Amino acid sequence: MTIQITVLGLGQVGVSLGLALGEHKDQVLRVGNDRSSETMRAVSKLEAFDQLTYNLSSAVEKADAVILAVPVDEIRKTLEEFAQDLKPGTLVIDTAPLTLKVMKWAEELLPEGRFFISMTPTLNPIYLEEVKSGAEAAHADLFKNSLMVITSLPEVGENAFRLASDLATMLGSSPYFADPWEVDGLLAAAHILPRLLAAALTNAVSCQAGWTESRKLAGKAFALASAPTLLPDETKLLGQAALHNSENTLRVLGNLAAELESLRQAIETQDEEALSEQLERARQSRLKWWNQRSSGDWSDRKEEPLSSAGDFFGQMLGFRKKKKN
Repeated sequence: MTIQITVLGLGQVGVSLGLALGEHKDQVLRVGNDRSSETMRAVSKLEAFDQLTYNLSSAVEKADAVILAVPVDEIRKTLEEFAQDLKPGTLVIDTAPLTLKVMKWAEELLPEGRFFISMTPTLNPIYLEEVKSGAEAAHADLFKNSLMVITSLPEVGENAFRLASDLATMLGSSPYFADPWEVDGLLAAAHILPRLLAAALTNAVSCQAGWTESRKLAGKAFALASAPTLLPDETKLLGQAALHNSENTLRVLGNLAAELESLRQAIETQDEEALSEQLERARQSRLKWWNQRSSGDWSDRKEEPLSSAGDFFGQMLGFRKKKKN
């Protein structure tokens, strides 16, 4: 039996979803939609979808699953526009680096009998240093050899988690089940903080009078460190992911500030040993992470292994908000 999966938002993630699902045309009818007619015309040449429709209602009305791949500052508006067009039983899947806030919007806006789940992708390590964005950065294997973070509130039910788990597998990813409070904490550290740090670094350097000359000397280190400013989670109102996940974002910003202060003190006191130790520790941590991320081998971690679909469903109703330390 063929199911219709509609993808809303045809940027890197949305088009990559369509391309990856092309290997399963016997099971999936791929429908794509984007607000930009220019984007739609460009995507039509990529054969990423079986159908492209400019009308949002038509795109979702027969869908068994609707995947949101839109910028964070467009999620609520998009939900408002199509919620009433969904047929009973439709599963809405969001891919944003934000979980709890989007879940609240979905709970508020989706009619009864329609379901919501968050499925945040991580990327194939071979593309982690790629700075391109949009449809031109789409790849059929963008999600291979990576994790797909799947989470929702317990009311969603087993079938929604099973469909999301199956979809992650079809995309070449491994399902990673976690509760939404934990996911927002992880995303604040691994996704939001690097973007804020890149913005702070770029502003700190480029706003100084000496930038007129120092920009001529800026090389690889500056290019790599400032690159995340080119990968915003929003299109117009920037920073929404951080604002909607403010508690976790403030926590990781505090951790960053403490590390910067430690470096400042070591330099101010000319403490060669302390400075060297901090820089070496960072270098080793980065090397270790890159080797593990590239290979997908996390065998040294101490936490429990990822839940399999079979035992996870029996635990779903155990979702509870984690206590603050």
